[in-house]
Amino acid sequence: MALRRIGICLSLALVLASVAVFSQARAGSYPTRAVRLVVGFAPGGGTDIVARLLAEKLTKELGQSIVVENRSGATGMIAAKFVATAPPDGYTLLMGHVNSQAIAPALTDHPPYDPVQDFAPVAYIGYLPNILVINPAATPVDSVAALLALAKTRPNGLSFASPGFGSTNHLAGEMLRFESGAKLFHVPYRGSGPATVDLLAGRVDMNFDVTASVLPYIKAGKLRALAVTGQKRDPELPDVPTMEELGYKSFNITNWYGIVAPAGTPAPIIDILHKAIERVLNTPDVVEQFAKLGIRRVTMTAAQFGKFNQDEYMKYRDFARRTGIRLEQ
Repeated sequence: MALRRIGICLSLALVLASVAVFSQARAGSYPTRAVRLVVGFAPGGGTDIVARLLAEKLTKELGQSIVVENRSGATGMIAAKFVATAPPDGYTLLMGHVNSQAIAPALTDHPPYDPVQDFAPVAYIGYLPNILVINPAATPVDSVAALLALAKTRPNGLSFASPGFGSTNHLAGEMLRFESGAKLFHVPYRGSGPATVDLLAGRVDMNFDVTASVLPYIKAGKLRALAVTGQKRDPELPDVPTMEELGYKSFNITNWYGIVAPAGTPAPIIDILHKAIERVLNTPDVVEQFAKLGIRRVTMTAAQFGKFNQDEYMKYRDFARRTGIRLEQ
């Protein structure tokens, strides 16, 4: 009986050793062909620009083409579902965005994928905080408190613009309305450009938008920044407080990017990708390009990124439950 147990243990050890050698062999030769980096938004948008910048650098780093493939629609969920059901072999990756990996599935009754269970985190890329801005010529206030006080004096309250329903810009406005109790109503646009045009014209009262979109107008004095939605002050606007500093403790609402793979992708392949992406992100030209785009870097391990993604999803799911905000399907 003892000999039989010894034989079974030796056989199991050999099997495990063979699996380890096989996994190392697969990782050691990875990649041997082109890798798809799927983007859930149209060409030319912020997510697409970041994806193409990384793809160009990763192609040189990995020695194989990284091909960007756009599958836009449903606030990024079409692309996410496609990658979630792709073979977990490291050759199909998703340029994840806060919309596809947290907001959209949290605000959808029956999402077509689980943003945590159906993906393997690879690498966190960075984030863009939103800036609460007003047109001082049309809305003469200099603080969030004064803005909310003004809303109480208006019969219909104040309007806030966004580039679309379900965006971080929209949810920031809804969260401010919900947390403050002020009369605020949403005016959705098809993109940040038209929203900013109407803010500059005084047709809407305020907007939450990324630094790159509004900073030139802030510096020109055409817009005034009242607060930042990230956990830290923006280096371009060091005198502008965060919403959390102003007492809104759950107001860390940012646009963020991160690369994920289908769940079940071998750990050695994830490790190769993670290390390659981190090397790319630390190159001087990428650092410079990200600075121009307003992207702030935070270094995370793959596991830390996975925990961050889960926390973001739970945060927006809780907010959806408290407010009743849902995405139309």
